[in-house]
Amino acid sequence: MSGHNKWSSIKHRKGAVDAKRGKIFTRIIKEIIVAARDGGGDPDMNPRLRTAVAAAKSANMPKDNIERAIKKGTGELEGVSYEEFTYEGYGPGGAAVMLDILTDNKNRAAAEVRHIFNKCNGNLGENGCVAWIFDTRGVIVCEREIVDAEALFELALEAGADDVIDEEGSDTIEIHTSPEAFEEVRQALEREGIAMLSAAIDKIPSNTVSLEGKAAEQMLRLMDMLEDCDDVQKIYANFDIDDALMEDLQK
Repeated sequence: MSGHNKWSSIKHRKGAVDAKRGKIFTRIIKEIIVAARDGGGDPDMNPRLRTAVAAAKSANMPKDNIERAIKKGTGELEGVSYEEFTYEGYGPGGAAVMLDILTDNKNRAAAEVRHIFNKCNGNLGENGCVAWIFDTRGVIVCEREIVDAEALFELALEAGADDVIDEEGSDTIEIHTSPEAFEEVRQALEREGIAMLSAAIDKIPSNTVSLEGKAAEQMLRLMDMLEDCDDVQKIYANFDIDDALMEDLQK
């Protein structure tokens, strides 16, 4: 199982806790603001904004919050000016890590991210050092217990998905698409009333790095600390940790 799947699974289990801390809402609002700023405030004409609004609704964000965020992006309301860029580096054991950053203070973001990597036995690298490992894909995640896996498989492929990943022992099913087909597949599931834990353009590693022992523990600590960093919008990594060890380390 890839690092993307591993960390996605952990994040979905932690979702309720993250929501209480406001992390989910904060990230979605920032994404809506930037999407509206760059592509306009009409979700029907702005695919990035449409995806962000769908994520907001999935997280049960109040309609007023969504509308205010869009207006901040379009300039109708005063808002924060965010910069958008990417960091690349290596975690413990040489695992590749990519970060999407949205920040109102680039110097603060750089200092904090560098501190987190150093503290967890990782290091930041030059632009392009690990980007080649990741492919940009549309990723839709559904909860396995509440969907008909066979029907989901057929529907997703008919709508243009490239792959449906239903691994034994996993509590989620992942649908992978090209970036171009992502919106059509997402809408097909939405029309059928299929609940989605998440739906986003993501980065999937083409290879993985197996970690165990102290390196595995440090890697999960790195991911947790990056998740807690307000300037970090998304995290991608290619680590692979044994399921049993993963459960022990998360206790």
